[in-house]
Amino acid sequence: MKKWNRWQDYVVVIAGLYAALSTLWTTQQSSSMVMMIGCGVLLMASGVWNLMSPGQPVAEWVQMVLGALLFVSPWLAGYTGHQMATWNSWIAGGVAVIAGVLALQPSMHHHAEGHHGGMAAH
Repeated sequence: MKKWNRWQDYVVVIAGLYAALSTLWTTQQSSSMVMMIGCGVLLMASGVWNLMSPGQPVAEWVQMVLGALLFVSPWLAGYTGHQMATWNSWIAGGVAVIAGVLALQPSMHHHAEGHHGGMAAH
């Protein structure tokens, strides 16, 4: 697996960037800004981490957990009343979870090849 080559990780970086920047054009409250900017920046960082070091399944799990956290953040942080902020959290979080799920299998396969002398574990 080559560095800087996985589309799933670019999608996660873009979803994180969108979540963080969408606070500029949507009505926010302090808790929604914290959750959207925080999760967005962490998603971007995890995406870059995956792009630099592919084949680490733990990094895919980190992306999925962060995406799920962003998805449920409107309920956790109490900003469901701000419709656009809520939808942006749901969309960016859902996209990050789906991209992480799609990247997990290839990452696990690459990780297994690296630890079993080129032979995939079954």
